[in-house]
Amino acid sequence: TEARIDSIQSMVREAEQAYNNKVQDCTAQESKLEALKNLAERYDGYGSSIRKIMEQKEKNKGIHGVVADLITVEKEYETAVETALGNNIQNIVTDDEQTAKQLIEFLKQNRYGRATFLPLTGIDEGKKDAPEDMSKEKGVIGYAGELIETDKKYRNVINYLVGRILVVDHIDHAIALQKKYRYSLRIVTPHGEYLTPGGSISGGAYRNNSNLLGRKREIEELEEALLKYKSEAEQLLAKKDELRLERSAAREELEHHQRELQDLYVNQNTAKMNLNKEEEKLREIRDEYSVLAAQLKETELKAEGIDAEIQKKNDELKENLDRSEENRRRIENYAKLLEQE
Repeated sequence: TEARIDSIQSMVREAEQAYNNKVQDCTAQESKLEALKNLAERYDGYGSSIRKIMEQKEKNKGIHGVVADLITVEKEYETAVETALGNNIQNIVTDDEQTAKQLIEFLKQNRYGRATFLPLTGIDEGKKDAPEDMSKEKGVIGYAGELIETDKKYRNVINYLVGRILVVDHIDHAIALQKKYRYSLRIVTPHGEYLTPGGSISGGAYRNNSNLLGRKREIEELEEALLKYKSEAEQLLAKKDELRLERSAAREELEHHQRELQDLYVNQNTAKMNLNKEEEKLREIRDEYSVLAAQLKETELKAEGIDAEIQKKNDELKENLDRSEENRRRIENYAKLLEQE
């Protein structure tokens, strides 16, 4: 039982350590998530005019949001789509032209700068610069608009912004396509290269990975991870509590065994004391037996002497009886002789 308690105690320590580590992970994830949400709520990374407009969103229901907030893109295509959108990613989608007009007036009056608005009632997606079916061309992934998930009501806006931009897997394939179609295409790659009609190519490294599309996705991933960590932490806590209960039960069992063992020790000591008493009695009896045996031996020797004396007396008695019998006969004879005389 003691060995089992030690084992459970070790498992409890491991569970506590794992739980504490998971709590630390949760805290770190919560801090990171809070920081990202704060950035998103403050529209950090956007122009000051955009932030001023978005501060009016609660008051003006005609503001739907910036383009980045209204779309979702798989992680592997975020760079390509953000490259395709360019500054348009900060454009503000509104219900109609009237809302856009009011917001432009708001910017003018307060000298907050400029912004681009996309009224849902006035956006036409237009036609693609490239042929419709480009899927058979080497390296073509699709049109940028096809890689974006958004509400149906924003589909025209997305197609207007990037519907005519091809996404190609590698810059070499993109250059080959440009040559084939006489430099008439707009092409982006997952690595962020941008090829425009006329032959210009832009590209390079981004300063950081905290792009506007990635921020939204990262917030969602952090929320999912946080839920997972919390669930794991709850499981670890439950396991720790279960182990503690098992440890308590084992300790109670140990106390029971210890009481039993104590009783056995008491019984053992009592038995030892009784045994000692009995052994002492046995020694006394043996000593008495030795004395009695010596006395018996002496008595036996005396008895043998008495038996010899008795035998001697018996012999003497027999001899006397024999003499008496002879004397009696002689007397009888003498009596007969006397009677005759």
